[in-house]
Amino acid sequence: MSSNLSCGIVGLPNVGKSSLFNALTRKQIPSENYPFCTIDPNVGIVNVSDQRLNILSEQSHSKKIIAATCSFVDIAGLVKGASQGEGLGNQFLTHIRETDAILQVVRCFENEKVIHVAGRIDPIQDIEVITLELILADLQMAENSFQRVEKQAKGRKELLPTLDFLKKAQDHLNQNLPLRSLPLTPAEEAIAKLYPFLTKKRILYVCNVGENDLPSMENPYVQKVREYAAKEGSRVIPICAKLEEEISQLGESDAREFLDSLGLQESGLDRLIKEAFNLLDLITYITSGEIETRAWTIHKGTPAAEAAGKIHSDIEKGFIRAEVVSFDDMIKYKGRVGAREVGKARSEGREYIVHDGDVILFYHN
Repeated sequence: MSSNLSCGIVGLPNVGKSSLFNALTRKQIPSENYPFCTIDPNVGIVNVSDQRLNILSEQSHSKKIIAATCSFVDIAGLVKGASQGEGLGNQFLTHIRETDAILQVVRCFENEKVIHVAGRIDPIQDIEVITLELILADLQMAENSFQRVEKQAKGRKELLPTLDFLKKAQDHLNQNLPLRSLPLTPAEEAIAKLYPFLTKKRILYVCNVGENDLPSMENPYVQKVREYAAKEGSRVIPICAKLEEEISQLGESDAREFLDSLGLQESGLDRLIKEAFNLLDLITYITSGEIETRAWTIHKGTPAAEAAGKIHSDIEKGFIRAEVVSFDDMIKYKGRVGAREVGKARSEGREYIVHDGDVILFYHN
């Protein structure tokens, strides 16, 4: 996976997807009140807000700050029958295959002026319509792959585990169940990684609430989605897309003031990006010096040498050691030199597991 997290935003027409995307990227794509206004997948790359970078940058007198990024792909309003080419159909399903995670925007607000594609507000039915389209697309892929591997497997015993996995996947999908709920052995997981199944991707349900639900962002619709998500072990985040679109037009201090006036600690977008990182077990470590202060995205559990490879493959190959100071110690002891003096700069080897907020200096050949 690249160091740039990518999330596909899906949802039925008129659930607030384009408003959310506009807010995320400050790209003004049309969000008119009718289906299919978003035709090409719009991609927006957003910086991940991280105050630690600003603090370290001041400490190191860095010339620039490079934040971690997250890209969002706005995928046109899926409708019932998309997997059979209804609406704008299959072409959008392929855009989802290329993302790391799926954010499904679910309408959890009442508004007579905004027509709902099914004529009534029912978040669980909305989720099931989209899930079924993704299941049908996966079933098609599982069946095609099975037929192809079956031909290749004649006389090739090493392909039998792949056939078994594809058969198991088909049986599960035929029960209208997403693949993320299918228990797999480690060997089957390894095979599954070779196929970009949509329902195997982690999913985050984004409940789009109305402005009258602020600041708690809770209502009976959100509660229903929480219950549904809990059963499949998925996460939920309520957000008011209309509010986020308004905030995205403001400067930083005005936005802060506006959020305070509503009793909100941080913007929904910052919460959404953090939740997407958590969803995929991602963390960031930091490098800081006069040239730049920079965040690097890695998976939890990544060893130091592999983390160094994010910067450059030569650093991974020639890795000697990593000097690690926690962010808190960098602040407490006023930088790396101060941390060294009190023994808070640790010398770590290739296998050291990097933690979120580690400030690292790599030594290499």
